[in-house]
This record gives sequence, C-alpha cells and structure tokens, in this order.
Amino acid sequence: MAPDNSSKEVSLKGDLKSRFSNYMEKDSVFENKDALTTNWRPERILHRDEKINNLASILAPSLKGEDPSNVFIYGSVGTGKTLITKHVTSELQDVAEEQEVDLNIVYINCKMKKVADTEYRLLAKLCEQLGKEVPSTGLPTDEVYNRFFEALQNQKGVVIIALDEIDALVKKVGDEFLYNLTRINDDLRETKVSILGISNDLNFTEYMDSRVKSSLSEEEIIFSPYNAIELREILQERTERGFVEDALVDGVISKCSALAAQEHGDARRALDLIRVAGELAERSSEEEVRKKHVDKAQEKIERDRVVETVESQPKHSKIVLYTILDMAEDDEEVATGDVYSEYKQWCGEIDVSPLTQRRVSGLISELDMLGVINANVISKGRYGRTRQISVDLSESIRAQIENMIENKFYI
Repeated sequence: MAPDNSSKEVSLKGDLKSRFSNYMEKDSVFENKDALTTNWRPERILHRDEKINNLASILAPSLKGEDPSNVFIYGSVGTGKTLITKHVTSELQDVAEEQEVDLNIVYINCKMKKVADTEYRLLAKLCEQLGKEVPSTGLPTDEVYNRFFEALQNQKGVVIIALDEIDALVKKVGDEFLYNLTRINDDLRETKVSILGISNDLNFTEYMDSRVKSSLSEEEIIFSPYNAIELREILQERTERGFVEDALVDGVISKCSALAAQEHGDARRALDLIRVAGELAERSSEEEVRKKHVDKAQEKIERDRVVETVESQPKHSKIVLYTILDMAEDDEEVATGDVYSEYKQWCGEIDVSPLTQRRVSGLISELDMLGVINANVISKGRYGRTRQISVDLSESIRAQIENMIENKFYI
C-alpha cells in the first residue's frame, strides 16, 4: 500500500500558515525599517553642510540659464555622495519649476545592470529620461547618438547629467563617451549640458586620455569619511525613526558606529549593521537588540559581501583564490611565486589552460583591492621584491567560498 503523503502536505501547509500568522501578530522591534536604509531621505543631513553649499553654488548658475561647471564628487563608499547629490539636485529642480526655468536633471547609476554596461544602453537610458524612445538593441550607435542629440535639442535651457559610479562606466566603455558629452555643447544651440560625476575612486581620471581630462575641466568636491562621533549622531537620528522605543540596548549604537568608523567611516556600513542586528533579534523572537546581535550582523554582512564578490569574479580569479585558501591553511603567509606553481597544478587537475605568471599576479592584485585577501610587498634585498599573501577571513566564510569554488569546478 502506497504511503499517504496528503496528510504530510496538509501538515506542512498548516505549519507555514501558523508561522506567518504568528509573525503578523508578533510585535516588531522596527517602527520604520526604511529609515535604516541608504535610500531613505532624512529630514536633516548631518555633517555635510559645507559639501551641500559647495555643490549648490556650482549648480546655481543653471537657474539663470548659464552653463554650470562640470563637477566631480569623490569619496569612499558611505560618505554621503549620492545622498547629497540627490538632495541638492532635487531642491534645484524644485526652485527651477517654481521660477519656470528650463532645467532638466538626469540621474543614472552606472553600476546598474543593463543600464550603463554598454555605450548603447547608456545612451538609450539617457534618451528615455529625456523623453525620446530608443529600442534596447538593434540600432547603430551613430543613430542612437543622433536621437540623443535630438532629445537634448528639444529640452532647451540646461541639462545636468548626473552619472553615479562614473568610474565603473569609464572602465566598461572607455572615456570616449565622456569626451563626446563634453564637446556636445559646441553643436547645441539652445541647450547647455553639464556633467556631474560621482566616484569612489579618487584617481580614476588619471587613466583618462589627456584631451578628455582637458575637455572636462571639472571642479572637484571630496567627501572625507565620517568619524565615530559623526556616525553615532547619524545612527541616533535614524534609529529614532527606525526602531520602536527602547528596542536598542545601551551601547548598540556606539558599537555599530565604532565598527563602521574602522571601515573607512562608512555610514552605509553602520546602517546595515544596526538594521541586520535588528532583523536577527526579531528572528530570535527577542524584544531588544543587543551587542551580540551586532556581532552576528557583522559576520553575516561580511560573509555576504565576500561571497557575492567572489561569485562575480572570472573563472581564473576563483582558481587563484582557491589556491591561496588551500595554501594559507598550512602557512600564515604565502609568496606570489609559490601561488603560481600551485595554481598551475590545480589548472591541470581540472583541465583548464593556465594563465601567465604576470596575469596571475594581476588577479592577485585585484583580489587584494577587493579586500578578499591581503597582499603586502616586501623587499628581499638584492633578490628583489615579492608579495606575501595572507587571508583574514573567518572559518565559516572560507569554508563557504571553498565549497562554492569546488562545486563550480568539481575540484
């Protein structure tokens, strides 16, 4: 007689319904979780008055129909660049509408997939925001440029094009696009275009063609990291909106602020820590968020960040990282030359053609830059220099990465 699975199915459905019902009835530690995200627009922006005034003074001439300077905003992740840009441009747009001034502000995040990963898609997105439809594929790039030019001509007044993560755009499509943007004003009659670039990389313009840098003639605003005191004040204001009263135990805000201050003064990191800590407390059916939840949140965020970063890397980067993780189990630090020898053996094991030692050295530098490994250059006197590689990841994160790579390549 065949087993009756219908009762099990009903039981499972009943368990889920019960769980969801209990969740709905349970009191939450959150009052408004959105206030603990980077998308939230706070009523007050703390510790950035000078930057707000600087950007506002640069863009203000657009209200008189004058072409404002191109401006580049630099700073580490979580220093308020995007928040201030959106705040200032939003206020600028409001005043323009009140005064009936022709002004259009276009904002594009260049790291968004299928938006700015090719020149064609970026132009199509710009056209769309300027009211000109362009198919996602199929047209010659010259034709898309023509439609973009027509869309600009139809605007009149000033068009400010804000390109967030502009360094990612330049790395993907090159700097020719920026050159064309800066020269487009020479051909426009009633429209003036200004570029507002936002970048985490202070040095990215150094790799541009000299004529592109010359044509940009940009003004710069540099955002310094927040310190622990500033982060604590930012968190204090956000948590008053984000959590119910008395949900946070004393010391939680200070701990999140201190940890984020160590991570280059990153307000985004501080918000993520305290929000995830609240989520972990809630899942444990606890009514208060404690320091232990912050510790668990830090581990979870770090694991998610590193694993996501590794997953997005090309095949050989994963093999190089697996080699380093395997070697670093026995030795605290490993030399670049030893990594290459071991890497070639792994390539033989999984039937993959190895890259050159120089290319592998480049991959090691990229992994170091991403924060997955630490590669320090040391001098060996007359024997030259080498890099000593170490791994500062928890055992659980290392295990998760190794399992992921093993499953990928059947190591």
